[in-house]
Amino acid sequence: MSTDPTLQTESLTKDYGDGLGLHGLDLVVHPGELVMLVGPNGAGKSTFLGLCAGLIEPSEGNAWVGGTAIGTVEARARTSYLPDSPVLYDDLSVNEHIEYVARMHGTEDWEDYGDELLELFQLTSRADDLPGTFSRGLRQKAGLILGLVRPFSLLLIDEPFAGLDAPAQLTLVDVLAELVEQGAAVVCSTHQFDLVPVATRCVGLRDGELSYDGDVSEDVIRDLVGG
Repeated sequence: MSTDPTLQTESLTKDYGDGLGLHGLDLVVHPGELVMLVGPNGAGKSTFLGLCAGLIEPSEGNAWVGGTAIGTVEARARTSYLPDSPVLYDDLSVNEHIEYVARMHGTEDWEDYGDELLELFQLTSRADDLPGTFSRGLRQKAGLILGLVRPFSLLLIDEPFAGLDAPAQLTLVDVLAELVEQGAAVVCSTHQFDLVPVATRCVGLRDGELSYDGDVSEDVIRDLVGG
């Protein structure tokens, strides 16, 4: 497994002009790391993920995915980003979504892998349905499948457990653990305790600044969220 950073940020800053955002964050994430990104509301977690995904323009500083600047075609090709609210087309079925995303990103054997993901998240029976008819939990499952069916070296996920039923939450934990074992780097914004046993590291943000970077435990998460 490569020891070169999958994600590296240097003085990464987003100034919204109201004190919120991100302020000079330096962070390095290596292959095979599962990082829990933790902090209270407004800490800068979603801003950090959006910056690293190349969807938000930084005010200052730099960041790289696999040594390539964020926002470039190469960095985007290496990054899969799952926002807290899945972006789905109401006129495409789940299967059509899977085919569209897989073909766009050159996924090999995408049909078999798509079927496997549908089965894992218990969505096979709804695969030909339009997501406009789905509950929040079903939309979340569909969004996760689309984020996972494409190739990536960096997976950025914003509150993926919200709306999921208990079996799907456990499935997601298992899937993320397998991904990091295979060498992917995962940064997951969540306070979900189920992820603690498989997470390799916890990064805490508060008021847009790094407040913690170290071992992960339930006590650490409680302190970072409410301390």
